[in-house]
Amino acid sequence: MMKRENFPVAKIYVPIERRKTLVQARVDEIAASMLKDGQQVPIKVRPDGERFVLIEGLHRLEAAKALGEATIVGYRVDARKH
Repeated sequence: MMKRENFPVAKIYVPIERRKTLVQARVDEIAASMLKDGQQVPIKVRPDGERFVLIEGLHRLEAAKALGEATIVGYRVDARKH
């Protein structure tokens, strides 16, 4: 079972190809939900030296950034590099 952790938003790297899938309307929707109910679904990241690489949760991460959050709840996973 994976353990929830708090990750520093500033240390999460989003791969360039993943950034291309960003839909601002979805970010706004999630940010509004996070303000009302908090973060409901953790993101997934893999360690990469001193930083983390986003595996899943681009819109949640961007919503947290838009809200000025310093950390985000997520799972650390073992994943191979793409």
